[in-house]
Amino acid sequence: MDARTEELRDAHDVLAEYYAKNFADLLDDLPVERAVLDLFAEVTLAVGTEVADVGCGTGRLLPYLASRGLSPRGVDLSPKMIEVARRDNPGFPYEVADLRELPFADAALAGVVCWFSLIYLAPEARVPAFTELARVVRPGGHLVTAYKLGDGTLLREGASTQLGVNFDRYFLSAREMEDRFAAAGFTLVFQGSIPAEGNEPPYGYLLVRRTADAEAVAAAA
Repeated sequence: MDARTEELRDAHDVLAEYYAKNFADLLDDLPVERAVLDLFAEVTLAVGTEVADVGCGTGRLLPYLASRGLSPRGVDLSPKMIEVARRDNPGFPYEVADLRELPFADAALAGVVCWFSLIYLAPEARVPAFTELARVVRPGGHLVTAYKLGDGTLLREGASTQLGVNFDRYFLSAREMEDRFAAAGFTLVFQGSIPAEGNEPPYGYLLVRRTADAEAVAAAA
């Protein structure tokens, strides 16, 4: 594990209880995010129920996904986040893993959720990460992501929690996100955003569908 990834993991181990205390019910106050997740659930159910929340944190989204008919599991880089997820949102499978090395077989999932988890990818990590996400989603399956919009500038974050942690973040443009998903084998289904508010940047949302590879197309023919 490289130093940047270690720093991110260790910082989120420290942040786990803070997230559990402050963000557990956040989705209740975010109708746009619920609507995007609802759309993801509806189109994903046409393919299957098996989905993963990659970068699940404390597991706060898993009960909501389950309430929409999906069978979610959580993956996070931080062992402490997974520990808190198992405690606060039990009844779901959880695993510690890097999103560049996911613990799933090829095309094992009908869908993937990346809710603000792609903002930590350094430039050199993006191709491996997007390629790995494409690997685990079956043709016709979907991926939905929420992210913070920006110009890709490296940002350091963590001081606002007063917990003594810092880590790298990158807020990417909608164009870069679309292009990276397209290069990995996804097609755009939905794109949306909400404007900046207070100290927060604008948020972006993308829903993409995994395209069929050449072998799948040939088999279907």
